[in-house]
Amino acid sequence: MNKHLGTICRAVMAAVGCAAASSAPVTAASAATIPLEASTMIIEYNASAEDIGVQFFVDSDGWRTVEIFDPSGAEIFSADSAGILTKQGGGTELFLESVEPPTDVLPINRFLRRFPEGTYKFRARDNAGNLLLGSAEFSHDIPAGPILITPVPVGGADCARHVPLPVVIAWEPVATSYKGLPLKIVGYELIVENEIDVNFDVKFPADIRELTVPAGLLEPGADYIFEVLAVAEGGNQTITEGCFRTAR
Repeated sequence: MNKHLGTICRAVMAAVGCAAASSAPVTAASAATIPLEASTMIIEYNASAEDIGVQFFVDSDGWRTVEIFDPSGAEIFSADSAGILTKQGGGTELFLESVEPPTDVLPINRFLRRFPEGTYKFRARDNAGNLLLGSAEFSHDIPAGPILITPVPVGGADCARHVPLPVVIAWEPVATSYKGLPLKIVGYELIVENEIDVNFDVKFPADIRELTVPAGLLEPGADYIFEVLAVAEGGNQTITEGCFRTAR
């Protein structure tokens, strides 16, 4: 997936971030409370690979520390800038995608118990000592995976073959959760890539379920992989994977 990152500090769930930040102390009187520009938390479920994880995103004009707390108040993530990065002003955008265990190792019900629904609180500090606050409403509404119409493999093949250019990718509308319960879908995302020089990523409103990949983007006789994502109201998204080889 595309991840437009400002600064990433390597960190893991329920662990302290990279290193302790160091800069001149600030007085409490000069500090203010400022809302974060963005704070989100969603589920990403891959219906093809059958794995599941969470994604966080934080954005601000600058942070030196970031913490995230679950609805019970337990800290599940923290990160600090340090050294010359802190002198630079710290980080701005921070994206984190968790490890995504297969569901035969981490069943979805156990995953949902691990990450309960509710309000996740985000807390950060900047170099001026300002307190940066945000929150995300985390939902367990997980879409079903989109059913592909074209291109699809035939005759037991792993990937569709001899797909004519320009390539048309289409899928059935998604109207339910992974459990088959009614669920509102607010949009779709399509990613096409070959892991070398093609990375095509576009988002759609929910009423569009077909795309012709622009002429000239794909080569004749070449292999490509693609993902179609269904996105629910709260941001949770489910992937269906596909692959094809273009006709010569």
